[in-house]
Amino acid sequence: MEPTKMAIIASESVIPTSAVNDTIMPSMDYTILAVIIGFFSVFGIILSMNVIVVTLKHRQLRQPLKFALVNLAVADLGCATFGGLPTMATNAMGYFSLGRVGCVLEGFAVAFFAIAGLCSVAIIAVERCMVVCRPVGSVTFQTRHAVAGAVIAWVWSFLWNTPSLFGWGSYELEGVQTSCAPDWYSRNLANVSYIMCYFLLCFALPFSVIVISYTRLLWTLLRKGGSTARAETQVACMVVVMVMAFLLIWLPYAAFALSVILDPNLYIDPVIATVPVYLAKSSTVFNPIIYIFMNRQVIFFHVGFPECFH
Repeated sequence: MEPTKMAIIASESVIPTSAVNDTIMPSMDYTILAVIIGFFSVFGIILSMNVIVVTLKHRQLRQPLKFALVNLAVADLGCATFGGLPTMATNAMGYFSLGRVGCVLEGFAVAFFAIAGLCSVAIIAVERCMVVCRPVGSVTFQTRHAVAGAVIAWVWSFLWNTPSLFGWGSYELEGVQTSCAPDWYSRNLANVSYIMCYFLLCFALPFSVIVISYTRLLWTLLRKGGSTARAETQVACMVVVMVMAFLLIWLPYAAFALSVILDPNLYIDPVIATVPVYLAKSSTVFNPIIYIFMNRQVIFFHVGFPECFH
């Protein structure tokens, strides 16, 4: 058998082919999870498609920041479509019904779009910092910077998610065994080295960019003291919302993964382990609301008042 096929099919765990995993929790609970992830996925798809269509429809919205926001919407759309909907279906059945190849493809798709989305959030943070703080003098964030950032986000995600398809790392069932993700548990050297690189470069790096950019932005606004305008105060509030939302959505999952990496003997109840997974997948709903629909320019165009654009 070819090495590539071996990497995809080989597994340390057995993917069930039938029957509800009632040893983990009752079938009714799987149905509840299917409804929850279905809600996040469907509304995430609707909101993300809405953002993409509105931006493409109105030329005035094709600004550097909007390119980054659309890039985030595309990533959310992919994550909800190729990750959320399959997970809804497998939860409805009560077990992972897509087989080993389906596990690899679903795990890759979710990880690929999720990391591209995280990088897009980092690009947005850099753009906001450059606009408000002007850290490099007269250099401004232009369309070419936004396009370059979008390309880097996708290439970076592709670069660090494809190794698992060829044997460096792998994808396994997670939580209540109805979805797949990078294997955080395997202790062989190849997998541990991959997971450590993956964690540092695909989560810690964009997270650091976000924190540094928004910290500098807030510091710049606070230095203005009493002269801070109403618009700047709104920007500061938006920054706080962005950072808190990012931490709420992604930090639990990152903490869970890091805990398993550092302590291979750590036991986490599958139901509890599912909570951070679903929080991360809920980003497909919260990202459009926080980063886009709180942007009044997009809202004005959406409801049909282009004269409000400024």
